[in-house]
Amino acid sequence: MGENGETTTKQEETAAPMTPYIDLPTRFDRWEPIAEVIVTIVLAFATLATAWSGYQATRWGGVQSTAYSQAGALRVESTRASTQAGQLGQVDIGLFINWINAFAAEDQQLADFYQDRFRDEFKPAFEAWLATDPVNNPDAPSTPFSMPEYQLSLAEKANQLEAEAEETFVKGTEANQTSDKYILTTVILASVLFLGGIATRFKAMSARWVIILFSLAILTYGLVNLLSYPIE
Repeated sequence: MGENGETTTKQEETAAPMTPYIDLPTRFDRWEPIAEVIVTIVLAFATLATAWSGYQATRWGGVQSTAYSQAGALRVESTRASTQAGQLGQVDIGLFINWINAFAAEDQQLADFYQDRFRDEFKPAFEAWLATDPVNNPDAPSTPFSMPEYQLSLAEKANQLEAEAEETFVKGTEANQTSDKYILTTVILASVLFLGGIATRFKAMSARWVIILFSLAILTYGLVNLLSYPIE
């Protein structure tokens, strides 16, 4: 062929379509589906753990409120018992003083009158005091109220109620601390939800993996805390 034929052949070769370039996935692109699966798992665990932590925080808050209410009621009962014990003690003192006056006046009939009206709790202490011969024994206790036999059951009840109130109040304080721990863990786990939500927003896989690993570390920390807390 001539010159024109050679020119036509060159134009056809130039106009021939080029082989399309195949964009092979990069090393990070191949890990993208795995990253999405891990983010999904992290969000699922974080959601469940957050819900559980919030539920336990509410439960322990209820325990705290109940314990404080019970402690207040016990203290009221303790005060009432203590007041009644004081009143009975005044009755014992009054009858004993009248008995002393009658005894000093050598009015045995009047002394017996007051003695017959001693309360049952006071009689053992009075008899034990008489056994010490207080008239002739200078080492004898001055009154029956110094004797170990003198016991007021209401006073003991008041002390017991006060001890129970203190113990219940401590339980309420411990429940409050536990509730605070659960609330803090809830906040920590909520940050995992935030990080998991923004992880897929980053196009750079390196940044995405940094966030995923960081959220995994926080999730692990939160789960370990939850396992160490008491359950209500």
